[in-house]
Amino acid sequence: MKITQLRNATIVIESGENVILVDPMLAPKAAIPSLKYFTGNNRRNPLVAMPEATDEILNRVTHCLITHCQKGHFDHLDRAGTKWLSENKIPVFCSEQDADFLQKKGLDIRPLSAETKNLFLSGSINLVPCLHGKGFIGKLMAHGYGFFIQLENEPSLYITGDTVLTNEVKSFISENQPSWIVLPAGGARFNLGGDIIMGKEESLQVAVISKGRIIANHLEALDHCPVTRTELKIEAVKRRFNGRFFVPDDGESINLARI
Repeated sequence: MKITQLRNATIVIESGENVILVDPMLAPKAAIPSLKYFTGNNRRNPLVAMPEATDEILNRVTHCLITHCQKGHFDHLDRAGTKWLSENKIPVFCSEQDADFLQKKGLDIRPLSAETKNLFLSGSINLVPCLHGKGFIGKLMAHGYGFFIQLENEPSLYITGDTVLTNEVKSFISENQPSWIVLPAGGARFNLGGDIIMGKEESLQVAVISKGRIIANHLEALDHCPVTRTELKIEAVKRRFNGRFFVPDDGESINLARI
């Protein structure tokens, strides 16, 4: 199995002939308005372009997974991503709560139940609830699901989706000990309210709970995510997580070993 970080939360998982695109935000650089308001240095999103190899990678995609997409969450499915999925007739797996919303966009939807283990390719996929922010700001957000993927002859993989580190997420990691975890570490926040995804401290806490290996993303692509790759890498080394805490650059691939 191999994971390629494209940009923000958009990754590609390769397992044999299956190439799975996750949360496609495919818009050009600066095509979308800022997510920070009442500041003097607003920047349009995405802050960076897609990697040079993106088209070649997308041409091999066979399936798509979407963690959440409603209430304006363009950073997990934007107009460019929707158009690409539709034009290429890619089967899209999502939670049942997002199925009708996405079907109305003309996509080929394969709903996943949050109540039971779902068949997925050569194995299974379980849904793990996300909490995309707490308090007032949390009430405005779309709370999606993470995906726990178990494929034949591959390491287990937990994609947390956009969530802060809840007791439910902690318990899931402790009990299931995924071989690999992909999590958001950008510490996204608006002008009001607290963090709506994990930041530096919570993402590093996962490395304490988990016996597996971590891939941190959702970094340096949106103007409301202040955490940088450099500070995250430095802190991971300080805490002696280097060797199992990865912070890939856009376009970088990681081969997932079984542990």
